[in-house]
Amino acid sequence: MAKLLFKLNSVPDDEADDIREVLDNAQIDYYETSAGNWGLSFAAIWLKDEQQFDQARALLDEYQQRRYQRVIEERETLIANGQQTTWWQAFKHHPIKVTAVVIFVAAVLYLSIVPFFGDL
Repeated sequence: MAKLLFKLNSVPDDEADDIREVLDNAQIDYYETSAGNWGLSFAAIWLKDEQQFDQARALLDEYQQRRYQRVIEERETLIANGQQTTWWQAFKHHPIKVTAVVIFVAAVLYLSIVPFFGDL
């Protein structure tokens, strides 16, 4: 019976490709389901053989730890070189977009908090 190994919703393409490669290299049988044309279905990687789950999970955990370390190192390098985008730089390059996001976040916060303090 098939067993869910990894959900692919909101997973970057490069990470999904790396996971497929890890499973292929370990000769683990799997198949994928897609999100469909409208993105409403369940995109995931499923194992064909449940007995391979522990091995596959261990490989994915190891891969994700390596990926996490790599991303942290890349971010630290960007910060050290002064290439990390700050809020001010983002505002200078996209003032309308940043302002719209700030207004949206403020509106959501306001609408979330007002019911608790409505009688003041």
